[in-house]
Amino acid sequence: MKFRFHILAAVLLLSVPMALSAQNHVRRAMERARDRQEAMARMQIDSERGRGGGSGNMRMLVENGDTTFLDRLPAVYFFGRGRHNSEKSWRDYYRLVWRFARVYPYAQASGKLVHQVDSTLDAEHYGFIRKERYISAIQKQLFKDFEGSFREMSIQQGAVLLKLIDRETGITSYDLIKNYKSGVAAGFWQGVAKLFDNDLKSQYDPTGADRELEELVQIWQRGEFPNLYWSVFWEDPPKVEIPETYL
Repeated sequence: MKFRFHILAAVLLLSVPMALSAQNHVRRAMERARDRQEAMARMQIDSERGRGGGSGNMRMLVENGDTTFLDRLPAVYFFGRGRHNSEKSWRDYYRLVWRFARVYPYAQASGKLVHQVDSTLDAEHYGFIRKERYISAIQKQLFKDFEGSFREMSIQQGAVLLKLIDRETGITSYDLIKNYKSGVAAGFWQGVAKLFDNDLKSQYDPTGADRELEELVQIWQRGEFPNLYWSVFWEDPPKVEIPETYL
């Protein structure tokens, strides 16, 4: 980096007679300036190395004796409350954001899994017995991979997950169970869901009851969800680990 000096000021300092104290003052000032310039040069070298994977120090700009430290920071976006003017409305919304962050990756995985299973069944033309074996194997693997995570979910998180699975697969949870297992199994789990005020037959409504959920999906897909989550909770969203098989 080239340091800029004020040439006229330097000439004046050298040509004007001074008292010894004044000369000493200027000498010390020049020594400090030289030391500062050398330190800046070293920092600049470190900064250049940092941009190549080294220390990562900030760059500097020295102009007319003034030093400005330069660095590039990632953009930070903040989401306001929007239409959530009342405290109750805001609390309900941040609860939804909190639940969404913890379940949406599972819904995405479910969408890919259903597509994979459907493609396999269409291509292989399994008979009843082979289809049952295939579905049972998938079910066992799902329990192995996700049972622990699902057991830790609250009822409210489970309800949000069911809605999002409907969105990602285009089919309600009731019909998923009915298609892949049986109507009896679907009816049984529908009864269980009713005990917890859930409905497996409830369809995803992106413009009505599930409008806010759909907005969160859109924010996620634009890559802005971490910013929204930070705006609400002042921390990064949780990292949900999904086995590579489902990605």
